[in-house]
Amino acid sequence: MSLCLQARQLACERDDRWLFEGLDLDIQSGEIVRIEGPNGSGKTTLLKILSGQLTDYRGELYWNGEPMRQAREHFLANLLYLGHAPGVKAGLSPLENLAWYQALSGEKGSEPAREAALAAVGLAGFEDVPAGQLSAGQQRRVALARLTLTQRALWVLDEPFTAIDRQGVAALEAQLVAHAQSGGCVLVTTHHALTESPVLRRIQLG
Repeated sequence: MSLCLQARQLACERDDRWLFEGLDLDIQSGEIVRIEGPNGSGKTTLLKILSGQLTDYRGELYWNGEPMRQAREHFLANLLYLGHAPGVKAGLSPLENLAWYQALSGEKGSEPAREAALAAVGLAGFEDVPAGQLSAGQQRRVALARLTLTQRALWVLDEPFTAIDRQGVAALEAQLVAHAQSGGCVLVTTHHALTESPVLRRIQLG
């Protein structure tokens, strides 16, 4: 299935200052779209607008040619959003966190699948350790395990490489490319210098 997220004449104001205005975007299947710009240019705000979390903006959003207000349910069924913070509950184990994520998303899942997702991000042996005892990088990996566990076509990722070591960075980059090459879409902000590839496109803010 070909997917397309579009923004037309998008504008957002904060503290009497326009972060961006007149912004047109077309995000297609098979792409990694990196949103770039200096701090304060509105990168995170843009991701939250495009993922349906913020409604304080001007302009129109479309999903596969339909206005977002009509296509919202189908859009959300295809969306995986990971924010700047890992969003991991400290009192739950990695396995319990993944089960919690799936329950929130209305997804059915199995413990073996969750264990496999954690192993894929290098957390084999840490499945039952309280997340609050894990390092920042390990907590980030718990969140990133959702990329393996959840079958969503559109990934919206805000600084996913934060606190990840060099080996983890390389694995995550490869995962993003593989997702795009398999027909998915990735929309990402990052301070990490992504390796150039045919599926990578850049959009500058500010």
